[in-house]
Amino acid sequence: MSTGSIPGRLAHTSGFLDERLGAAKFLKRNMRKIFPDHWTFLLGEVALYSFVILLLTGTFLTFFFNPSMEEVPYGGPYSPLKGVMMSQAYASSLDINFDVRGGLLMRQMHHWAALLFIGGMMIHMLRVFFNGAYRKPRELNWVIGVLLLMLALAEGLTGYSLPDDLLSGAGLRITASVLLSLPLVGTWLSFLLVGGEYPGEDIIPRFYSMHILLIPGILLALITAHLILTWVLKHTQMPGKGRTNDNVVGAPTYPSFMFKSGAYFMFTFGVVALLGTFAQINPIWLYGPYTPADISAGTQPDFYLAFLDGALRLMPSWEINFLGYTLPMSVLVPALAPMGIILTGLLLYPFAERWVTGDRREHNIVDRPRNNPHRTAIGLAAITFYGILWLMASNDVLAAFFHLSLNAMTYTGRVLIFVGPVLAYFITYRICLGLQRRDAAALGHGVETGVIKRRPTGEYIEVHVPPLESIEAQVRGKEPVPVLEGAAGDGGGEGASPHDGKHHPLRALRAKMSRAYGGEKVPLGGDQDHDGHGAHDGHEDREGRDRAAVGPGTSENRPRRGT
Repeated sequence: MSTGSIPGRLAHTSGFLDERLGAAKFLKRNMRKIFPDHWTFLLGEVALYSFVILLLTGTFLTFFFNPSMEEVPYGGPYSPLKGVMMSQAYASSLDINFDVRGGLLMRQMHHWAALLFIGGMMIHMLRVFFNGAYRKPRELNWVIGVLLLMLALAEGLTGYSLPDDLLSGAGLRITASVLLSLPLVGTWLSFLLVGGEYPGEDIIPRFYSMHILLIPGILLALITAHLILTWVLKHTQMPGKGRTNDNVVGAPTYPSFMFKSGAYFMFTFGVVALLGTFAQINPIWLYGPYTPADISAGTQPDFYLAFLDGALRLMPSWEINFLGYTLPMSVLVPALAPMGIILTGLLLYPFAERWVTGDRREHNIVDRPRNNPHRTAIGLAAITFYGILWLMASNDVLAAFFHLSLNAMTYTGRVLIFVGPVLAYFITYRICLGLQRRDAAALGHGVETGVIKRRPTGEYIEVHVPPLESIEAQVRGKEPVPVLEGAAGDGGGEGASPHDGKHHPLRALRAKMSRAYGGEKVPLGGDQDHDGHGAHDGHEDREGRDRAAVGPGTSENRPRRGT
């Protein structure tokens, strides 16, 4: 049969489907949708593709895992544990590693994909936060993203605990203790999870149901909603030449974005496969089965839950006895405060920023982090807070490795957890202002070339040239952070007078916060001297404009536009 009939068959098939589904116009319109091509937009795809790998490898593992806590003697091929009593969950996990063909590879790929999934989500959220891509009309999508992160943490905890080994059992013991520490409802929640006194016989089966059914189902629904909203609301884009709030500059879905995205999925899959093949992770056969009476030194959870472990290690002993009830603050505070501060802050920040600035405009062009120094400083302070807690989760290992005092490390961590975020805030704020001054200097005086020229008067100066056209467009895309109407001049609220502010403390506070948070910190005016250059630099810049521009940016191709 000749190949000439293949296009005809494809046309017949597509016509058959279109006549019954009416999908031709829909596909044609969406295949021409334009996507920005900035590299940071691929960070979210890492998390998405890792989730797909999790579904594939997790489906394989469910065929061989037995979520039972019934005690059985081990009779598998791993000699050091022969005859040891263990749960069927742990025994089946060992069988997956040693008896099932490809089982160890699938389990390690599953674990690496889980780490990459949560890590990708965190980095993607940081990109969205620092660029201000959560602003109107994307607040709902931001909230969905935070809920996805919370569910991913719960999914990681339940999956990490399923093998019932000694390492995961230690984390499970901490989880049960945190539930018991909750006032009034703690005992009931612990019994609901454990099915009786810890460890009971129901916690692994219940975690298994949540891990493979409940949480993945909610995750899949929220990811679908997240992608639909991203598609409908259009992608944000970086400031640059030809980019406005009313267009999208980039490449169409088909063929550019589709092939690029497919290749990126294969690259992610390949990296996870290589990690699963050559990088050992979570060797549960070395830990042994979990028993409440045993503990091992140097236990550390996966990175995404390490900040909670670090908070528990830093918290001093403290409890409150009141009306016959005991509140173990040394457990309640580290278990609830760090997660509450970080996750609640993430959920509320878009609405808090809108309340402070009064900005209700739509934003399809994102900010460069330097152009909103307070937001960037707040983000770095939160990262420092999280990072110190994460580091303190390994304080015993670090103390032993570097021959330091464990008590000294603990006290140092208690100081840094308060001082570190404050220092990070002020240092980041000053760095952002310095970067803004450098941008203003580049526009006002040109870019340094390293070429030294001698004037007829004998003076030596450095030749400056105009910045590349693409860089200048990116810098000039800066917009001042909005300030409440009337707040900049009178100290009142939005449209308020100073007299009104006296009678409305909240309005006065809002106005002060708006003045501090918003406004133009460093103007881009070319006549202003921001970095100490003299007036002759601007003159030499004008003299250098007839020279060839440095770099290829002046011959940039015309951008493609779409909606």
